[in-house]
Amino acid sequence: MEGTLTARDKVGVQDFVLLDAHTSESAFMDNLRKRFSENLIYTYIGTLLVSVNPYQELGIYTMRQMELYQGVNFFELPPHVYAIADNAYRMMCSELNNHFILISGESGAGKTEASKKILQYFAVTCPMTESLQIARDRLLLSNPVLEAFGNARTPRNDNSSRFGKYMDIQFDFQGVPVGGHIISYLIEKSRVVHQNQGERNFHIFYQLLAGSEADHLAYLGLERDPQLYKYLSQDHCAKESSVNDKNDWKTVSDAFSVIDFTEADLQNLFGIIASVLHLGNIRFQEDDQGCATIPDTHEIKWIAKVVCPLTLELSVYARDAMAKAVYGRTFTWLVNKINSSLVNKDFTQKTVIGLLDIYGFEVFDKNGFEQFCINYCNEKLQQLLIERTLKAEQAEYETEGIEWEPIQYFNNKIICDLVEERHKGIISILDEECIRPGPATDLSFLEKLEEKVGKHAHFQTRKLAGPKGQKRIGWMEFRLFHYAGEVTYCTKGFLEKNNDLLYRHLKEALCGCQNSILRECFLAAELENHRRPPTVGTQFKNSLSSLLEILISKEPSYIRCIKPNDRKEPSEFDDFLVRHQIKYLGLMEHLRVRRAGFAYQRKYEHFLQRYKSLCPDTWPHWPGPPGEGVERLIKYIGYKPEEYKLGKFINGFINRHQPLSPNNEEFLVFVRKNYILNLRYHIPKNVLDKSWLQPPGILENASDLLRKMCTRNLVRKYCCGVTAEWTAMMQQKVVASEIFRGKKEGYAESLNQPFVNTRIDEGDINPKVLQLMDSEKIQYSVPVIKYDRKGFKPRQRQLILTQKAAYVVELAKIKQKIEYSALKGVSTSSLSDGILVIHVSPENKKKKGDAILLCEHVFEVVTKLAMLVKKENLVNVVQGRCRCGGSPDGGMHLSSINPVSVQLRQAPGKQEFDPVSYVCKKKHASGSSESITSEDTE
Repeated sequence: MEGTLTARDKVGVQDFVLLDAHTSESAFMDNLRKRFSENLIYTYIGTLLVSVNPYQELGIYTMRQMELYQGVNFFELPPHVYAIADNAYRMMCSELNNHFILISGESGAGKTEASKKILQYFAVTCPMTESLQIARDRLLLSNPVLEAFGNARTPRNDNSSRFGKYMDIQFDFQGVPVGGHIISYLIEKSRVVHQNQGERNFHIFYQLLAGSEADHLAYLGLERDPQLYKYLSQDHCAKESSVNDKNDWKTVSDAFSVIDFTEADLQNLFGIIASVLHLGNIRFQEDDQGCATIPDTHEIKWIAKVVCPLTLELSVYARDAMAKAVYGRTFTWLVNKINSSLVNKDFTQKTVIGLLDIYGFEVFDKNGFEQFCINYCNEKLQQLLIERTLKAEQAEYETEGIEWEPIQYFNNKIICDLVEERHKGIISILDEECIRPGPATDLSFLEKLEEKVGKHAHFQTRKLAGPKGQKRIGWMEFRLFHYAGEVTYCTKGFLEKNNDLLYRHLKEALCGCQNSILRECFLAAELENHRRPPTVGTQFKNSLSSLLEILISKEPSYIRCIKPNDRKEPSEFDDFLVRHQIKYLGLMEHLRVRRAGFAYQRKYEHFLQRYKSLCPDTWPHWPGPPGEGVERLIKYIGYKPEEYKLGKFINGFINRHQPLSPNNEEFLVFVRKNYILNLRYHIPKNVLDKSWLQPPGILENASDLLRKMCTRNLVRKYCCGVTAEWTAMMQQKVVASEIFRGKKEGYAESLNQPFVNTRIDEGDINPKVLQLMDSEKIQYSVPVIKYDRKGFKPRQRQLILTQKAAYVVELAKIKQKIEYSALKGVSTSSLSDGILVIHVSPENKKKKGDAILLCEHVFEVVTKLAMLVKKENLVNVVQGRCRCGGSPDGGMHLSSINPVSVQLRQAPGKQEFDPVSYVCKKKHASGSSESITSEDTE
């Protein structure tokens, strides 16, 4: 097989760098076409892999193929995706640094398949232990599950990713895959309720109907025919000949059993999928008042019925918004669930290989908000490629003093700025239209674009275009000139999709539903937060920024995927389409840079470590600087001067510790610049992050100053972001520290638990109690257990604090009112219990005496009470025991006839302060005393 591959590979050249006419686009095309005609779909440009989608099985992904490429030098065998995977893996293991593989190209070019092949390669070829077999299988089988819920058929791709996915594969020090983590980006929720011509909904809907057992479908209230469901029958292409939904259902079901989904999880998950289909089948009609009613309640029995006085149009909007929200959040839950099964509980340091499989550049007959976001994402990835290859490499040659003829290329930063620039970019303008008062429409958004970015060279509308361009742009459309070509976007739906709002009463219904997954997705706390959530566009922009930070911190490998034709036909090579992709992917510019420069570039340390055994002077250890060792090594091997270049800083490196001189001046300038540039990627994220990039010796003082400036800036940013509510909470924490620090067990553990405004919602307090309190404003309330003064029997109560008094409440009754003027003090024990005793002055005979309470949040309760009472030395933390007096010194009155003194002491064998397990010593007024245990009082 290996010999056959080598013979076939003589068609064309396997590395474009070897082309004689390397500047000719026609020669590039001819080589690609020749290789494609012989089913040689892979070609290198240096270490970059160009992959052409064959639209057929070629038999080149067998176990034998994996074994061939395992541990082999990168250029020893013909180009293959396995070579990219193996090279990244070996570099990670040998240099102990993190890598990522960026797979890019337009929709239908084969990106998802490439990522699957890489994942399979790692799963099969990496060393494996029996205990880690499950982690490997879960990594592998997460793909079909995410594809089922996140992929769909489009006119150009039967398995198009409708979400972005970045997966980190974690390896231990032996190179064994031990875990992973997945980040998803912008699931295309609108597809749930609407599909364009020639498209399908997400695969999972059709797989469930085609593959699930009849009893399961009956339980969900579903039938097999997809045409019966509005959300699946909009384009009558539910049954796609190239997709086997029944087989895919079996694959997904098997994957669920490995990824640690329980039967309850699956029941809830597919209940949600079924509910979305039933939601789509709800029909509305208008009544006499202009409100929407549901004439046929057949579907209602399968979902939660929501009745609201909306118009017909708003009811359809609410139905679709609910379906999109439910599916979108369920998908996020699914990703988190998979992540929890992939997590590695060994917290030793890991190296990772990241795998980015994200939607490709899209140009459809009708392009909306989703295509705008997807193409913006591709602009950012193209910008990353430019920064890390074309721009960075040329800058490196220039810095190193290597003779170089600059290569011209299109820098798409100007387009990225058009979309994302703060206050001026398209996303900011869209956000402004979404939140501004007054009637905002998609048309007003378009007019605002014309006003603010109308003069940009890469933006055009019908109003701004010339006579020829006007015919191709509608009145509700704008055109962007992307790096990959021009795309016309229809603004209809931009504001609605960017807002992504759900009616509050629908959220309330979802928060209270019986489905446990939806209860996790729609939290009750969300209803209490009245802040406007970030828009979809802003969230996507921020997530892309975070993604790029992740990628910049890793060593890259690149795969550029090309689609040979739009008809998904094998062996058909569309010259015009391929030429366009070659142009916008920047492959010719990349080839020129590689050809003009040096294909193999390594740091001195890594080069010396790899090849030191070839020279007696460097083997087994080179005692001097790595640069000098490399120079000795290549001279011994016999390289000619024109065959290699050493960076001009080698002399500067050797003399770096000497005083500033012509020998080291340029090197020291470079070191300063390089440190500052690297430092920007290692800036601490918050005031608690103490990490800092280690500076070179000559920059230690400057680094200290920069670190102090950075810390001050982080503190300032933190302080500016502190809300009034947070400030009040921190003030309470300071008071708590003064009361409890070093005095009560459990205080240190409570520090990271924020205090809240109240533990009981006002709606959960009986209205009669509120009326009896004379409308006093409640400052704080909390559930407590009150112990009777006779027998210490526990009673469930509510403790309510107002500005004037503390109330102990039972349902609709106020059992005790303690005015702050009559409050003598508060006692707690030094043990890790929740006991507090509120002491009342004995002068006021109407008071019921001291109150013994047990509370889960004792630190919070005592602190808030102390701040409301405003008395010095109010709280007494008693070491080991707590006293409640009823005799002349003022204390608890167990009886109006015989005042007693009660001393609570810890019972033998008890570690915590528990009143029902305590020995109570009872002293009578006559002077005699008796001991009563908790058993005596029951």
